[in-house]
Amino acid sequence: MSEWVIVAAVARNGVIGRGGALPWRLKSDLRHFRRLTTGHAVLMGRKTWESLGRPLPDRRNVVVSHDPSFTAPGAEVYPSLEAARAALEAEPVVFVIGGAQIYRQTLPFADRLVITEVDAEPQGDAFFPEWDRRRFAEVGRERPEADPDDEYPYQIVTYRHSDA
Repeated sequence: MSEWVIVAAVARNGVIGRGGALPWRLKSDLRHFRRLTTGHAVLMGRKTWESLGRPLPDRRNVVVSHDPSFTAPGAEVYPSLEAARAALEAEPVVFVIGGAQIYRQTLPFADRLVITEVDAEPQGDAFFPEWDRRRFAEVGRERPEADPDDEYPYQIVTYRHSDA
């Protein structure tokens, strides 16, 4: 059975995206994301796939799209989250990388959340879903060394599901 880990960068106001892109530049957090997810399966929705424009290297890229004609070269496409979960059953860890709809659908069974808490309140049109913090315990908090190109300060907080 896979461990399901939601990975998201979330502003103080809950924003995770604007116009199909991240509303900030955090070079050091992108390095953290790469280290965390490389060698593992990453699950995303169609809009996240389209924002990336290509498969993430050295990862099993899995996309959920309800559009039967949708293709994603270099990725596996499934018509539903249930179908993707079945295909990923043998993976030791699955990283859920967005967007808002996929986060909302996977929160009920996520084992862990790795949230980059961005110290900003940008305008946005995609938001991280509300979640019951009582169901998760904080198990780690770090403030990585900032990159000069980082637009905002941030910290990475890891939560584990209380029953996980």
